[in-house]
Amino acid sequence: MSGILVIAEAREGALRPVSFELIAAARELSEHGAGLVTVALVDHDAEALAGALAVAGVQEILAVPTPEPRVEAHVTQAAVEHLVAQRRPSLVLAGHTLDSLGFAPAVAAHGAHGFASDVTAVSWSDRGVLAWRPAYGEQLVAELNFPGKETVVLLLRPGSYAAAAAAAADGDGAVIGAGEATIERLALDLAASSRSERVELHETPSGEADIAKADFVLAIGRGAASAERVAELERLAARIGATLAVSGPLVEAGWAARARKVGQSGKTVAPRIYLALGISGAAQHLAGMSRSRTIIAVNSDAQARIFDVAHYGAVADLFEVAAELERALCGQRDLD
Repeated sequence: MSGILVIAEAREGALRPVSFELIAAARELSEHGAGLVTVALVDHDAEALAGALAVAGVQEILAVPTPEPRVEAHVTQAAVEHLVAQRRPSLVLAGHTLDSLGFAPAVAAHGAHGFASDVTAVSWSDRGVLAWRPAYGEQLVAELNFPGKETVVLLLRPGSYAAAAAAAADGDGAVIGAGEATIERLALDLAASSRSERVELHETPSGEADIAKADFVLAIGRGAASAERVAELERLAARIGATLAVSGPLVEAGWAARARKVGQSGKTVAPRIYLALGISGAAQHLAGMSRSRTIIAVNSDAQARIFDVAHYGAVADLFEVAAELERALCGQRDLD
């Protein structure tokens, strides 16, 4: 029993970014002795999408077509349980997402496997797998091991690993950079698991940019003081080419949409620039943005925890800095 089984995700005919983050994590574990990396895609369009998963470090890709185009948790569960029984991997990696939460805990419980969700880091050693996840409202980090478990199922928080580069096709349709990966179609009998009655869950479209994909994030916290001030800073973000994000108190006050929240109960972001205005730096918030490449913090409190992770900081009034920022950047842009 060895190796890593990655459960990739697709939605509406396209692979989700978390699939390539899982591959990156699996590839790192494989380099430390966890075994070969197999990627499985259980989806109606599995065969059409499988080639894009053939990135460096993946040895095998399993395309498992499903009867219905929509995601059905019980169908995916049946397919993954079959793959685990057949391949007997030491480790199964899936995303900590709505889709995976629908089947992965059931797979682990039914098979009496080790299990952890919302995992932010994972390693492999002679002792087997170790996983880390936030605990006590992200005040602590729990280290988990799984003695006596031959297979461990882990759900990795999206954004915890930098995504592996996706494969591309050349002019003739051949996959570039596929390495030695083989692609196999598994025709499992999943029709019996598919049900005619369904309850479908959809994320409510917000019409807003996805902060998790932003390259430049302007994040504001409790220091914004009012809904009117939030609107002002949102206009500033648009003018300087940034995507507005917020900390939890602004969502709780009704001043910003939940889709803009960064943190443990919000989204994880890793932009090139994270400009934090009036954010104190609670542990829950830091968990969602600490992987940003450059963190710039502005806060009137010199003891604010945000300065512990910031690369650059200023103890100043956020509105004064915002006004100067607009004069410096937007004024120059107008001259250009």
